[in-house]
Amino acid sequence: MDASKMTGGPIPTLIELDLTKPAAGQKSLMNRWHNDIPFVASVKPGSIFKVDCLEWTGGQVKNNDNADDLRDIDLTSVHQLTGPIEVQGAEPGDMIEVIFHDVAFHPDAPWGFSGIFERENGGGLFAGPEDFKEYHAAKAIWDLTGVYATSRHIPGVRLAGVPHPGLVGTLPSAELLAKWNERECGLIEACKVNGVEKVPAVALPPNKQGAYVGQDLPEAVREKIYREGARTIPGREHGGNCDIKNLSRGSKAYLPVFQSGAGLAIGDLHFSQGDGELAFCGAIEMAGTVTMEINILKNGVELLGNGTMPIYLPSPVDPMYSDKIVFQGLGVDMHGDGRQMNMCATTAYKEAAKNCIKFLQVLGYTREQAILLLTAAPVESHVAAIVDSPNACVTMELPKAIFDRDLTITAKGFEKRDYGQAAVRSDAKAGMYTK
Repeated sequence: MDASKMTGGPIPTLIELDLTKPAAGQKSLMNRWHNDIPFVASVKPGSIFKVDCLEWTGGQVKNNDNADDLRDIDLTSVHQLTGPIEVQGAEPGDMIEVIFHDVAFHPDAPWGFSGIFERENGGGLFAGPEDFKEYHAAKAIWDLTGVYATSRHIPGVRLAGVPHPGLVGTLPSAELLAKWNERECGLIEACKVNGVEKVPAVALPPNKQGAYVGQDLPEAVREKIYREGARTIPGREHGGNCDIKNLSRGSKAYLPVFQSGAGLAIGDLHFSQGDGELAFCGAIEMAGTVTMEINILKNGVELLGNGTMPIYLPSPVDPMYSDKIVFQGLGVDMHGDGRQMNMCATTAYKEAAKNCIKFLQVLGYTREQAILLLTAAPVESHVAAIVDSPNACVTMELPKAIFDRDLTITAKGFEKRDYGQAAVRSDAKAGMYTK
């Protein structure tokens, strides 16, 4: 395929996918990063075009009222990305400019989901046993209407979304791929305790199980890609799964090029997300369509003085949630063993989030509902201070207007309402989930 600069008329759909079929068997999809993956389409600089994207699991999560699909999910097969796309004329040392003209849910699938994963299968920020004794799969289905999302699993909330791709990146060179695999496999080894890997995993090494590239390939090439291909879970120097929620309409991503043609791939579309995406499957995950424009900055890596890391210009469009309740967290494990950490912003973020979760439980939401809400709603988190040893300070801002009740703080406190529970496992036993 080839897309050219439009001078009026409809914008072409460069890659169209079938949402009614599984990812496996469809062309133009990939779920590993490797320098040998061939391009599925080609664009000239200045091209404007559309591509379809499956939701990140490729259809494994269903619009229903139990979380068995999250309990049993095959995470070796994610993310299902659209691409790679050749940008004609892009060479190593250049940067490509990706302009997101629009990101929208697919009209054939006006729903999305947020999910908590099992500790032993995916985990998430709070999956460690030091955070919560019980931590099991749960999910919320969100109905998407215009700019708003509501959920039967989290009543009393309506939020305006900022649709964006959670994942956009370029293909690595062979040298960069080798560096990724070396350092991440080294981390796994360094974190073993008595020879046993940590749970949840600290990194995901190459794994042939679940690997997929939709193009027709010589068997030897396919086997090499599946054996060496880097997993798509973390963000890296090329962009990747960075989950930056402000990459919505009108935003720009400047991505370094590591091989001729760049090899742009995109997916993991979100209708909305809170800063930190704390539940791992932490946004409102959706299938959708991205309208974008591609340009080239020749020698852009040197011109922008940025080494080999992306630069982003955020969207000018954000929900107008100015009235917020702000929760503070410090680099002290106050909800655990009370350890004093040394300038740990991750601990401070977790503490701010746990304080917000406690507040939502006061309102009547369960812990699972609170986690799913904070991961999906457009909450803002900021590093308030990271200079005052030993405590980093991070804040989490909860927009009051997403709730259908008054959250003005008074001496009377708040009425505790019964909001039910999120979708949980069909085999749930007493005590597995927290009211």
